Amino acid sequence: MRIGELVRRTGVSERLLRYYEEQGLLNPSRLPSGYREYTEAHVETVRRIRCLLAAGLSTSTIATVLPCLEARGERLAPTCPDVVGQLRAERDRIDQAMRDLRESRQALDLVISAARV
Repeated sequence: MRIGELVRRTGVSERLLRYYEEQGLLNPSRLPSGYREYTEAHVETVRRIRCLLAAGLSTSTIATVLPCLEARGERLAPTCPDVVGQLRAERDRIDQAMRDLRESRQALDLVISAARV
């Protein structure tokens, strides 16, 4: 399938698909004309990328984790032992970011509550 069909099937723009390719997340074959050619597997790969991005992972992390994930029903499951540790580290990073945001919000609440309105 061509890139337009992949856009239609995944809801991801051509620009993002090309970016995923630049980041090494997608590797379509090329036709003699230079056009990219995608397969059904690419549709699933894009869905996995979107899922991992929504979970807060960077594209560089996704590039290392993606080859070690398989679908198990509706879930992704790691197949490489070291990936679990990497995912835990990412979860810890997100937890810290959430704590930092809570502290920022509390500080902002204090400033707002001091306003004379």
